[in-house]
Parts: sequence; C-alpha cells; structure tokens
Amino acid sequence: MPSTTPEPTIPPVVRPDELERLLEQHPDLRLLDVRTPGEYETVHIPGAYNVPLDTLGEHGAEIRSRVDTPVVLICQSGQRARQAENALEAAGMPNLHVLEGGVNGWVSKGKPVHRGAESLSLERQVRIIAGGLAAVGGLLAVLVNPLFGILPAFVGSGLVFAGVTDTCAMALLLSRLPYNQPATCDVGAMVQALGRGTEPAT
Repeated sequence: MPSTTPEPTIPPVVRPDELERLLEQHPDLRLLDVRTPGEYETVHIPGAYNVPLDTLGEHGAEIRSRVDTPVVLICQSGQRARQAENALEAAGMPNLHVLEGGVNGWVSKGKPVHRGAESLSLERQVRIIAGGLAAVGGLLAVLVNPLFGILPAFVGSGLVFAGVTDTCAMALLLSRLPYNQPATCDVGAMVQALGRGTEPAT
C-alpha cells in the first residue's frame, strides 16, 4: 500500500543532520547499508537494513519491486554507497540518495548507533594491507634487490586507479572473506524486511 506520508524533498547527498531530521519527520524513509555484514554488526545506524554491495546485482530487481519510498544509501565513508546507487539505478530504482561521509560521518556528528562486536572496517583493512605491501616492497628494494620496488609501485598505481574510478578491487576481494561475511547474514530476509518496513533482522 502506498505511503500516505507526504514524500520528503531529499537532496542527492544527505548530511547527517539533515538525515536525522528526515527520519523524525518521515519514518517510512528507508536506510540501506551496503557494507559487509561484519561492518554492519560492528556498528550501524538504527533502523538501517544491510544488503551488501556485492549482492545488489542479485537483489536489485527485488528491492526495486518492493520499495516505493525514498532510500538513503549508507556505507563506511560514501564510496560504496555511490557504487550501490549506480547498481540500483541500473535496476530501474528511483529516488536514491547517499549519506554524506557514511557511517564515519554519522558517528563523527555524535548521532545514535547500534554497536556490536568490534571488527575492522573494509576501508581500514585495505589501508593496512596496501600500506604493509608498500612498506615491505620498499624495504626489500633497499635491502635485497631494487626490483622489489615494483611492489610499492604496483600498490600505489592500484590506489590511484581506485581513486580515479571510485572502485577498489582489493576491497571487493576482502568483502568475500569469511571474516567480513558472517554466516548470520540473511540477505533475502533483510530485503523482505526492507520492503515491508519492518524491524531489520540482525
């Protein structure tokens, strides 16, 4: 049944303060968190539904058919939310918006969150691995053989590519690790709850 609440006017990119006001005025607004289940379980905005970015291709059409209210996309910092926006637009879904700064921006403003067991965010995992590879490659190039300098050059090139294209192959690979994909995540049930507007399954 279509919502009887007047549809809010939402900018394409929503600041945390704006989103907090919108949620108070329009409780039917949907929050779609596209981070990994591990990140979501660690900390998420109350009422947000978790459908990881790499599952949107499979569930995009179902989300489009079930949800007819505005959707604000959320990730850790904003990059994956923009990718999710592209994926859902390709599935024909209108009225999509992105939370500025993602969960990081929300937390930095002191907004309420649900917290679970602590784990490393995907962005931190990428920084740690990329930094480690670059450091090791640099040391090996100095101490063993200059050819090891190829490793930090490769890592740096990958980071530049990620920044230019707004994609990160390492993040996509890491998101598939068991550490980032707990067995408790039921994406199908989460999509159904998203469509009904019922309490997200956690």
